[in-house]
Amino acid sequence: MRAVLDTNVLVSGLITKGGTCAQIVDLLLEEAFDACVDGRVLQEYEAVLPRPKFRIRPARVDITLDYLRDEAEVVSPMPLAIELPHDSDLPFLEVAAQARAVLVTGNPRHFPEDRRTGVTVLSPREFLDLLSRQG
Repeated sequence: MRAVLDTNVLVSGLITKGGTCAQIVDLLLEEAFDACVDGRVLQEYEAVLPRPKFRIRPARVDITLDYLRDEAEVVSPMPLAIELPHDSDLPFLEVAAQARAVLVTGNPRHFPEDRRTGVTVLSPREFLDLLSRQG
C-alpha cells in the first residue's frame, strides 16, 4: 500500500512512544507500506522534524529522514487547481493524487472532502486499521 504521511503524523510518531503515530513510524521503517514523497514534502520533513521545540532525539530524526530519502517513492505530481485551508498542505495532496496513495493526517479538516480530488484521507487510527485488515 502507498501512503503519504502528513508531517504531523511523523512528528507525533517520533515524540510519543507507543502511540498510534509511533506505530505508523515503526511500520514505515519496517517497510510495511510504501511512503510517497516529492521534493517539497521531503523539504518540509527536513525543516520540521529537527526543530528543538519537539525535542526529538537527533538520532531518531536522522534514521527517519535517511530512510525516507533512500526508500520513499519519489513522485513528480501534477499541480492541482484547488485551494486548501493551508497552502502548505497542497503538496501532500498532490503527491497522494499522483501516486494513487492514501493521505494520512491528524488534521483531516485541512483537506475538505470536496477538494480531495479522489484521494482517500485517513486518520492515523484509520490507516493502522486498514493496514491490519490487509495483513
